[in-house]
Amino acid sequence: RGVVAVGRNEAGLDVFENSVGMRFVRIPAGEYRRGNDDGEEDERPAHTVSLTRPFLLGETPVTQAQYEAVMGTNACRFRGPLLPVENVSWSGALLFVRSLGRREGTLFGLPTEAEWEYACRAGTQTRWFWGDDPLLADAHAWVADNSGGRTHGVKEKRPNAWGLHDMIGNVGEWCADWYDEGEYGRCLPALIDPEGPSAGANRVVRGGSWRSL
Repeated sequence: RGVVAVGRNEAGLDVFENSVGMRFVRIPAGEYRRGNDDGEEDERPAHTVSLTRPFLLGETPVTQAQYEAVMGTNACRFRGPLLPVENVSWSGALLFVRSLGRREGTLFGLPTEAEWEYACRAGTQTRWFWGDDPLLADAHAWVADNSGGRTHGVKEKRPNAWGLHDMIGNVGEWCADWYDEGEYGRCLPALIDPEGPSAGANRVVRGGSWRSL
């Protein structure tokens, strides 16, 4: 699994770059519809999610060069400085963002699932941020049909409307939340800054990977 870092935006910055070359993009406060209004069986019933605070999200998954600069190690299956880091556990991802925070003297973390999905959608309500047609994925994501069975360098595909690359495909990305399987079948009220359940067996992974879609 890969890592994307989130930073709090107390300074109101639109773009921020840290000492290891990670660029963060300002994501505005707002709301989106999560789930499916058509009620398909494999989708959770639709409800509104509101995020009341802007935040900074890494414009790409963390690269191996960036990860090595902070952690001094690399356990990736596919090797290359511009390839996204993978083969990292959730606890390893958390250790990375905490180590990054100590190095930079600021607060970094993993995005909540709501922050991740809101940022990925970038104001859209289509199935994917580029639309509803999976045949258009090639221009935007490394997936099973075009990846050749491996990861690829970040920023080689088109970003979403907010300038975020590789939100779909390439590597799955850890979120802060515990996974709650039951949530996908429940009708939920509007949620404000949700952080997921307080406990669980597994953590949330979003975005698919080079072998999905």
